Amino acid sequence: MIELTPSQIAGLKLARDGDLYPQPASKWTHENATVTYAKSDRWKERPQKIKTVTAKTLVELVEPGLLERRHVSDDGLTDVYGISMAGKIWLLQNK
Repeated sequence: MIELTPSQIAGLKLARDGDLYPQPASKWTHENATVTYAKSDRWKERPQKIKTVTAKTLVELVEPGLLERRHVSDDGLTDVYGISMAGKIWLLQNK
């Protein structure tokens, strides 16, 4: 059984929602991610933060096989990462 930290679990859940693309400042998030607003805010005055994963957390999730590279021939630093079947199973077992 693999034990994950809360930041690793958040990164795994973020990858479940879609592939992770490199962003500035060694962060990873969804392609074309934009600031969203709270659903309960009628005037859209409170932006919600874009969820990101640090490069360190990404590496920690790739090592046990929970995330995988989508384009193996490309450079690893600019490649797209997605959740693997092992990551999906881990999330199902550890809700």
